[in-house]
Amino acid sequence: MNHFLTIEGLTKEDLDGLLDDADEFVEVLHRPIPKVPALRGKTVATMFFEPSTRTKMSFEKAAKALSADTMSFSPGTSSLSKGESLKDTVLTIKAMGTDAMVVRHQSTGAPWRIAEWIEQPVLNGGDGAHQHPTQALLDALTIRQHFGSLDGLKIGIVGDIRHSRVARSNAQAFAALGANVTMVAPRTLLPVDPSVFPAAVSEDLDEVLSEFDVVYVLRVQAERGGASVFPSLAEYTARYGVTKDRFARLNPDSIVLHPGPMNRGVEIEGAVADDPRALILDQVFNGVAVRMAVLFRLLGGEHDG
Repeated sequence: MNHFLTIEGLTKEDLDGLLDDADEFVEVLHRPIPKVPALRGKTVATMFFEPSTRTKMSFEKAAKALSADTMSFSPGTSSLSKGESLKDTVLTIKAMGTDAMVVRHQSTGAPWRIAEWIEQPVLNGGDGAHQHPTQALLDALTIRQHFGSLDGLKIGIVGDIRHSRVARSNAQAFAALGANVTMVAPRTLLPVDPSVFPAAVSEDLDEVLSEFDVVYVLRVQAERGGASVFPSLAEYTARYGVTKDRFARLNPDSIVLHPGPMNRGVEIEGAVADDPRALILDQVFNGVAVRMAVLFRLLGGEHDG
């Protein structure tokens, strides 16, 4: 594995192997000193051209937990504001001595282009509405920890699917791991061609809700036009929000996930987000372990025994 850009094309064996590695790093993170020297001497650059809390900080935490050094790039305070090209920015940071780059960019395909310019591993931290592969891994890990396996589970991905890189990556990962995935959204927030997703489709959450073992909730992405395709947020919540009433209709063993950031009171009610069966903070914790696993694989880390 030279880069980690997409879930597409990864087999069940590939995904299980990465999740097994992540499980080992979960154990590391629970130690009194949550750190191993596996990537000592390596430098990881986080290059985020879009805002991020969870992904950026967890990649930095993951690198430091592996004893790597980190460099952080912010476009607002960089020479991009002076007209420097993306390519020159990337090559400049590479020349400073980085061993891997984590890239988030608003343009679909940007991490692939960067991977053409440098020989060091590139990790996709999210590109446009296209892919977010480490998010899919951390979500799969969270589900696997709870149920033991994804095989045969019924998972509903609910919300702004059309504009969501998380929905695409997760549908691919969940299906590869044996789950039955259903995308639930108004027609205007479904993909133009839903057949490109390995998933069934429903426009009626109440009709299919009780079937799900996992309800995966997505926010409406106003920054990509998601809020412009239905009359009001109140109407969206009435039809697609995971409210206390809908949560009460789920199977007792079912769980709720959300990739964040949450818009409480829109796609998910606050009482649901705070319920013990909403494993949202578990997802955040597992994000560090998953990103440790991917960095470890790409940078040839050595186990500490």
